[in-house]
Amino acid sequence: IYSISRATVRQAIQELENEGYIYKLHGKGTFVSYRKFKQDLLKFYSFTDEMRRQGKIPVSKVLDFEILGCNLELASKMRIKEGDIVYKITRLRLADNDPMMVETSYVPYDRFPGITKMDLENEAMYDIFAKRFNAHIGRAEETFQPVLTTEKEEKLLNLKRGIPSLKIERITFENEQIIEYTITIARGDRFKYHVYLNR
Repeated sequence: IYSISRATVRQAIQELENEGYIYKLHGKGTFVSYRKFKQDLLKFYSFTDEMRRQGKIPVSKVLDFEILGCNLELASKMRIKEGDIVYKITRLRLADNDPMMVETSYVPYDRFPGITKMDLENEAMYDIFAKRFNAHIGRAEETFQPVLTTEKEEKLLNLKRGIPSLKIERITFENEQIIEYTITIARGDRFKYHVYLNR
């Protein structure tokens, strides 16, 4: 048994919490935090590239792959006609086999014909766009919103009940034409987004 005062222990715990190594849940206790992944929002990024940059092995598991006609709401989001054919691709994104986010992407079929589920399991989607279809991504717009995770999402992301997630909507452009609309549910306990503002 070590002779350490309670005040010293409390101070050490507080410093660990301040540094993000642990977190407290009222009435439940203190828990070890997973490392949070920092994402700079000033430039275009992809999950695959970011995980590799941070020394992680990215994996995408395709949970759902459909080709369908879009409804009016989706057509409005993507600035296309109701009934136009799109891919609907739902993927579980992992880093070192740790589930990080669930993504559902809508991609116009006529711009990227012939993509298969196997393609997306073996190669990053943006790499397919660039290499096979010579697509040049100009910019993307994103919105962020904290959300309560559904029971299905909790199971996929291996989350305890009550841990919030971040909903990210991304619209990706090529020459002002939308080539991707993606809804992402990202683990709130694993991601930290930074924006740098200059005056």
